[in-house]
Amino acid sequence: MKNKLIASIEAEQMKKELPSFRAGDTVKVNFRIVEGNKERVQPYEGLVIRIHRNGASSTFTVRKMVGDIGVERIFPFYSPRIESVEVKRAGKVRQARLYYMRNLKGKAARIKERRKGF
Repeated sequence: MKNKLIASIEAEQMKKELPSFRAGDTVKVNFRIVEGNKERVQPYEGLVIRIHRNGASSTFTVRKMVGDIGVERIFPFYSPRIESVEVKRAGKVRQARLYYMRNLKGKAARIKERRKGF
């Protein structure tokens, strides 16, 4: 059980609206990066392999392949640095944690698309 003060501060930080997505979906995260006194938006597109739900400190992990190397990045859900999250494709998976994707490459790493009504 959380302290009421902490809960109220967390509720204030959790006001940001993000599109709903889940593990297996392909998303494009536009993340604001500060370099010195300059600021730019860097898009990062990949597969959501995990969503960790824990109030204001909720995170999601996005994995993409760069050449033959898998790169994973953990984004906080309610980070002020996230400009936007765009769901590119909904994937049909049966697990909440897709760690098995780390061992797959090429055609084996494909995920079927989830369609409404099927």
